[in-house]
Amino acid sequence: MEHRIIVAGIGPGHPDYLLPEARRAIEEASCLVGGRRALSQYARQSGDQRRCPITRDIPGVLDFIGTALRDSDVVVMVSGDPGYYSLLDALRRRFPASSLHVIPGISSFQLAFARLSLPWHEAQLLSYHGRVPSTEALSYKKGKTLGMLTDHVHTSQSIAKDLLASGWPPQAFIAICARLSYEDEQVIRSTLAEAAQHPPVSSCVIIVQG
Repeated sequence: MEHRIIVAGIGPGHPDYLLPEARRAIEEASCLVGGRRALSQYARQSGDQRRCPITRDIPGVLDFIGTALRDSDVVVMVSGDPGYYSLLDALRRRFPASSLHVIPGISSFQLAFARLSLPWHEAQLLSYHGRVPSTEALSYKKGKTLGMLTDHVHTSQSIAKDLLASGWPPQAFIAICARLSYEDEQVIRSTLAEAAQHPPVSSCVIIVQG
């Protein structure tokens, strides 16, 4: 394949966390694919880039990319780091790995652990985006650290209740990290018992320590 798919991680949201290589690829792209917010934030204002928003119609997005590759490289923007639950999986199933060039991004996990000044080399990372972690993954073990991506259905409150039901102690530490990198960022430090009673926070990163 003559042209490449450049998968660019765009980080947690704020442009300050976009790596220079990813910024160059996006600025120079003649064909740009990404979420609607990413396109409005990073696409050239001149409008001379071909654009395709990433929607629930993933096959349609992949068809667009396949057609666009006949004429040029395609830059695909994904939030956080491409290696963790992104469009990269679908791209690898559709296109040969040799046609892909991946630019890593700063993930929301990295930023959440950094905000807490915590190392995360032994943390177990889980996602509630369109899935529910296994009972084993959520089970309690002394010293265990979990990092979790949440959505609008699985919130800080419901996850805290699930962990308590899975044997985690009520006094276990929980950090609820919302809107990371933005001006209205929130990092709430609490206990599981308190989080289970507090108003729910959705679409955030949760870190729990046993």
